[in-house]
Amino acid sequence: MQSRSAQKPAKDAPVAEQKPALAGIRVLDLTQVLSGPFCTQMLADLGAEVIKVEGPTGDIARSMPPSFIGNDSTYYVAINRNKRSVVLDMKTAAGSDAVRRLALVSDIVIENFRPGVCDRLGFSAEKLREEKPSLIWCSISGFGQHGPYRDKPAYDMIVQALSGGMSLTGERDGTSVRAGIPIGDLAAGMYASTAILAALHRREVTGRGETIDISMLDCQAALLSYQASFYLASGQVPGRQGREHDSIATYRTFKAKDGIELVIAALTERMWTSLCDVLGGPDLVNDSRFLTAHQRSINRNQLWPILEDLFLARNADEWRQALDAQGVPVAIVNTVDRVAVDPQIRHRGMVLDLASEDGRQAQVMGDPIFMKESRRSSHTFPPAAGEHTEAILRELLGMNADEIDAMIASKSAFVREKVTQTT
Repeated sequence: MQSRSAQKPAKDAPVAEQKPALAGIRVLDLTQVLSGPFCTQMLADLGAEVIKVEGPTGDIARSMPPSFIGNDSTYYVAINRNKRSVVLDMKTAAGSDAVRRLALVSDIVIENFRPGVCDRLGFSAEKLREEKPSLIWCSISGFGQHGPYRDKPAYDMIVQALSGGMSLTGERDGTSVRAGIPIGDLAAGMYASTAILAALHRREVTGRGETIDISMLDCQAALLSYQASFYLASGQVPGRQGREHDSIATYRTFKAKDGIELVIAALTERMWTSLCDVLGGPDLVNDSRFLTAHQRSINRNQLWPILEDLFLARNADEWRQALDAQGVPVAIVNTVDRVAVDPQIRHRGMVLDLASEDGRQAQVMGDPIFMKESRRSSHTFPPAAGEHTEAILRELLGMNADEIDAMIASKSAFVREKVTQTT
């Protein structure tokens, strides 16, 4: 039997109004800082309704230095667009009950507390899924919901270190360094979003939700990919990768005359010959040390100084243009300012302009998922803490003005102007 999602519209069927892919899906977002908010922003970009629940002082990320837009840090603004915010004190009975009720009118709950916290607050996955079997619950934590590291505090660099990824990063004769992008948090958010979408498909087929356990360490270990396979097959421990590749001598960075670095990825013999033609200099193509990729790899320490000297003859943009023209894969090692104005990045709309109703404006990196028929057409500014508390309690929980006022008076719920924010 064909599932609803697999059925094809008739050829003469009218074209339906285009809606984002996850329109009609509601996400209760109990996360803060980075891994969880990054995941929920991905779902929001795809059209899900995301309700961000914060504690009385708001998401910790709101006060992250060094720069701010109004009361909120640029860190927070970068990962919380297209959401609504409710502020509830989940440590109070009324606040905890409100979260439980919001979960039961949602399709997905995502949390990134330490394992066991939700149980203590009274809205665990097990209890909620007993009440609503179709609910999808996703937990993101440093080390997962079970295992010897379960209760260890986890931060991005801790996970980068434990996963082995940090040991592969840095100059070969230097010390290990963290990846400049917080890959531990971001990868966990991406894996979580993939798992959630798979669970949504499963629910479409079976009617049942799922309980998802995402470990930042697991995600980083998975990203070891072929490096782990090399070790598992050979017993040789790979070290820091520096600015080159273990196997390919002409897959490396080189510094140009103006001090700007380029990446060269000359993988084939044709690319190698074209690289030599552009660089000029000695007859490297016919040099017996460099006749094949294998010989170039073995004799890399003799080849690299020659190439380094040649690259110092011209500026980076000149080399880029010349190598592009000959079909040699090349890229300038862009600083972030160059990325922000890169013509391909701009053409793809990967820098978004956001504006809030109170006049705040921000530019953030955009949604990289392009869908021809169901892409979100506009984006909303990240919400102020508690901006939508009253509206959501009224719309989704059916609470009247007196009930909402009582929760606010008891400090179980907070509206925007009553939230303490740090600038």
